[in-house]
Amino acid sequence: MDFYSVKKREKVSIPDDQIRKTVYVSKKGQKRYAVRAVDDDSTNLTKFVSKDAYDNLKVPEE
Repeated sequence: MDFYSVKKREKVSIPDDQIRKTVYVSKKGQKRYAVRAVDDDSTNLTKFVSKDAYDNLKVPEE
């Protein structure tokens, strides 16, 4: 999956076995679906996705 690295200012590709999916819930109850990974230089990467994309991903949850 492709992520945008703010530190490198470019897109980086992370293998599916190194990504995890998570749900962020706001105080008002709004849910945001995201995919997280760690780059080779230890940079945390987050990509927000739609609920459909989140449900179709075959990766473990955090």
